[in-house]
Amino acid sequence: MAAAVASDAKLEKLRPAVASLDQISENEKTGFINLVSRYLSGEADQIEWSKIQTPTDEVVVPYDTLAPAPEDLEATKKLLDKLVVLKLNGGLGTTMGCTGPKSVIEVRNGFTFLDLIVIQIESLNKKYGCNVPLLLMNSFNTHEDTQKIVEKYSNSNIEIHTFNQSQYPRIVVEDFSPLPSKGVAGKDGWYPPGHGDVFPALTNSGKLDAMLSKGKEYVFVANSDNLGAVVDLKILNHLINNQNEYCMEVTPKTLADVKGGTLISYEGRVQLLEIAQVPDEHVSEFKSIEKFKIFNTNNLWVNLKAIKRLVEADALKMEIIPNPKEVEGIKVLQLETAAGAAIRFFDNAIGSNVPRSRFLPVKATSDLLLVQSDLYTLVDGFVIRNPARTNPANPSVELGPEFKKVGNFLSRFKSIPSIVELDSLKVSGDVWFGAGIILKGKVTITAKAGKLEIPDGAVIENKDINGPEDL
Repeated sequence: MAAAVASDAKLEKLRPAVASLDQISENEKTGFINLVSRYLSGEADQIEWSKIQTPTDEVVVPYDTLAPAPEDLEATKKLLDKLVVLKLNGGLGTTMGCTGPKSVIEVRNGFTFLDLIVIQIESLNKKYGCNVPLLLMNSFNTHEDTQKIVEKYSNSNIEIHTFNQSQYPRIVVEDFSPLPSKGVAGKDGWYPPGHGDVFPALTNSGKLDAMLSKGKEYVFVANSDNLGAVVDLKILNHLINNQNEYCMEVTPKTLADVKGGTLISYEGRVQLLEIAQVPDEHVSEFKSIEKFKIFNTNNLWVNLKAIKRLVEADALKMEIIPNPKEVEGIKVLQLETAAGAAIRFFDNAIGSNVPRSRFLPVKATSDLLLVQSDLYTLVDGFVIRNPARTNPANPSVELGPEFKKVGNFLSRFKSIPSIVELDSLKVSGDVWFGAGIILKGKVTITAKAGKLEIPDGAVIENKDINGPEDL
């Protein structure tokens, strides 16, 4: 009881402080207060571990059992004209040492993530005579830059719309007040509340109604840095024929994905289980590949009318992810939600167990190495895996801090080595790569004494290299 009184007091203090913030809209103020009030009421239901069931193939449909998409051009056009593609474009390239939106990092052949996305959709529009629009959800961190960047596509055969996700004030932990009212000016006082915000932001921006009025039925949502998230006619066709309001693409876990959220059947509905919701004593079980075999790729297909219905009913109460940070020495709290967690609110929601090729995220320069190498080729904006590699898994690549920033990474390779036959690569220290190098099997390269240069044309197979004498 005392806790409830304390949380009410916090909320009553926060309300007028938020009401006086003139940088954000009324919708944002309401959304923020609702989120905080849900957080304070502690309505996060603990998952009862014994009730968790492994979803059946009816609920998580294997991709290869989906009916083939129509062959007919006209039928395909009809299908695609119901689709909108939405990329989550709120992230910055800071972790990779880049300024501006992450989607403008060059991925391959001088093309950025955004270039590839535009080329892919353009080629669909051209091939089928359809009009698939591209929506970009920006955050206040990426909005201005993105507006300038999309101008370069103005002559393209593609309609591009941008809108902003919400801007919420960070909360000062000590006295539960909004950080901007503490005199912290500029962007530091604010945060974008996670991609779960895509549904209200799409609705509040007017973009949802605009798409519905054009006869659009489904939105395909994906991270802009997932090169595998391309439009898939089989999935779209299945959802329309089976009237599924929501589909999450999942793919089999490898040891690299043990922290990813997984789909479970729980009390008769399909829902996302994230590591943060797992009781401590079950974490190792959650990470096991035996019991929880799949994870969320964050490629999501959602019915537009269903989004409208649920947002208007204020029914999307996803699990809240508290994200503690420190700004200028002040401890603050950000409350966030994830789009995948919305699955349990939609009717007839399913997962689809898709091939790993639909999950190719670039989170670090080690991923960039894979994508820029001979492991992949580029066709019509699609990054396609080289059939010469027989192992379905990609090589594991670990690069030291010298390679962390894109600029440094690029300067340390005269050309990207051939890695079609590589199993694993670990590079530590001040290592520089020449041109035309071939890496095979398990390779470890450590610059033990100062600078280590790998000469042009070197072929390194199953070797530990600690200095020039090992080459």
